[in-house]
Amino acid sequence: MMGIRAAVITVPLVVGILAGAAVPAGAQPVKGLTCRGAGVDPAAQVRYRTETVIDAPLDVIWKLQTDVDRWPSWQQAVTGAQRLDHGRFRPGSAFRWMTPVPPGTGIPATSLDITSTVRQVKAGSCIRWTGPAVGEGVRIDGVHVWSFSRVKDGVKVSTEETHTGPQVDADVPVATAILKAGLDGWLTDLRAAAEARASGWTPAPRP
Repeated sequence: MMGIRAAVITVPLVVGILAGAAVPAGAQPVKGLTCRGAGVDPAAQVRYRTETVIDAPLDVIWKLQTDVDRWPSWQQAVTGAQRLDHGRFRPGSAFRWMTPVPPGTGIPATSLDITSTVRQVKAGSCIRWTGPAVGEGVRIDGVHVWSFSRVKDGVKVSTEETHTGPQVDADVPVATAILKAGLDGWLTDLRAAAEARASGWTPAPRP
């Protein structure tokens, strides 16, 4: 599920600090991200959502995001990653990845071992995966949704994640801050890798 920066999954898996803020009077709550109608855990206290626009072709971004074995080559917070099946992402596809737990989080483990399973996917459009992040004395269950859409300046990548578990539920503000840092870091790294790979590419004008 992903994953504070190195914490992408320290207590990770996703949704934002803003999610805990009160909705202004008269304002409508932001609709959660979904993939084929399924979203994050509605009961989770720890959640974060964010997005960025990447100046690169959609196929370049999609390839980076789904080529799990190569995640450590462009993600600072991922120390190891391995697909547990082969071919394109599809429901039931699984992958295992590792990330260190930053100090000062109250999490006893020094690293987290995450096994994620794809639940829904639409090629070039969205992915939803779930799975546990496990370390010494800690377990965090996450649900992570990704959305990709072409926009004027490139591709908008949106992500939302929720975490549940005794360790994160015990301190929701800290756990949410860790999740925020992890997802923001993931998008920063994805944007840098995609734009570097697609240097010189100019998005086609929108009709």
